[in-house]
Amino acid sequence: MAAISRAVRETAGGLPGQFWWLWTSTLVNRLGGFVVTFLALYLTVDRGYSAAYAGLVAALFGLGGAVGAVLGGVLADRLGRRVTLLAAQLGAAVTTAVLGFADGPVAIAAVATLVGLTGNASRPALSAMISDLVPAADRVRAYSLNYWAINIGFGVSAAAAGFIAAEGYLWLFLGDALTTVLCAVVVYAKVSETRPEAAKSTAQEAGAGTGAGRTTLLDVLRDRRFMVLTGLIFVFAAVMQQANSTLAVDMGEHGLSSQQFGLVASINGVVIVLLQIPVTRALRARSNAVLLATGCLVLSWGIGLTVFATTVALYALTVAVWTIGEIIHAPASMSAVADLAPQHARGRYQGVSTLAWAAAAFVGPLVGGLTLEYLGRATVWLGCAVVGTVASVGYWVLLKPGTATDAAAAGKRAVAGTDGVAAETADAPA
Repeated sequence: MAAISRAVRETAGGLPGQFWWLWTSTLVNRLGGFVVTFLALYLTVDRGYSAAYAGLVAALFGLGGAVGAVLGGVLADRLGRRVTLLAAQLGAAVTTAVLGFADGPVAIAAVATLVGLTGNASRPALSAMISDLVPAADRVRAYSLNYWAINIGFGVSAAAAGFIAAEGYLWLFLGDALTTVLCAVVVYAKVSETRPEAAKSTAQEAGAGTGAGRTTLLDVLRDRRFMVLTGLIFVFAAVMQQANSTLAVDMGEHGLSSQQFGLVASINGVVIVLLQIPVTRALRARSNAVLLATGCLVLSWGIGLTVFATTVALYALTVAVWTIGEIIHAPASMSAVADLAPQHARGRYQGVSTLAWAAAAFVGPLVGGLTLEYLGRATVWLGCAVVGTVASVGYWVLLKPGTATDAAAAGKRAVAGTDGVAAETADAPA
């Protein structure tokens, strides 16, 4: 008992009270995050639209998310974290509820884009608030706990959403909207503004820039090695997106119910919650090249195995396999980006890397839906395996052991140990 008590204190002790209210807000939000998981199934099974149209709507949702991420980050710095977070959460609640009543392909596509924009606009503000509140020495634990809440909430919501949908899909939209309002209520009642004073912030920025040089966004885009890495992350994320959109359509075409899809989808969150820390601990001595190549290969072939799936058990097995790949890839991708970024430009580098995920959320569902509609399911799932294999080779060639980048990464891991891995995992996209 003493060992367990010590482990709990080391994991969760000493963090500010406002952080725990933000953590609670995140958990509540994810517990009610029904719509994104079931959107493709809703459009094809309940509304009778084609797989190609469902892919288009998912792609527009991702496009809105890309815009929202940039807009939310700018507003969080200019207007304040709290006001941006509240505005984004209330906006997401309204647009989600409206989507449940939207009728017609144009209206649904337009509102889904707004849902993506408002939903993603809160993420930069939330991350900035955690960074403002928590001392540097404790941010590893804070982001890890927030990541934990995200995946616990996803696992529960995916399982529950299937049963809620059986009573009518409208309840998914209204339930999602309600929990998002509850998030805003928690933030409004318990969380104060955390943005540093403008004058102090300006002085700090000026001091940071002195002698360190300035890196513009254009300079980041000119970094060929980093842009190749970003391209590989985009390919990985686009393959992974098939599990978020095309998989639902494929299961629906096999006659599986929304409850069965929800249970299968929930496996991803459950496996992450159970295995993320043990797997990253076990592999922490491996190079980024090995981790990224292996994670990409496992995920792409795990998704490729869907070509053989026709029953709930087989679909569940494929999700469990590709989730292991996601677990391996997530911390290594963040580490590799940090290794390539100059210290004074890590924000811009991480921002461009994050946009790769947003772009994949737009392109992946669109390509997956069109491929499923016109070329068939075998092309979709085997294509994921082939494309992922190419990306895996690309990771190895770019970051293979012995390069300067890999040596720097190994040094960082040796110093950071387990906590360093947890930090990278917490910052990985969900």
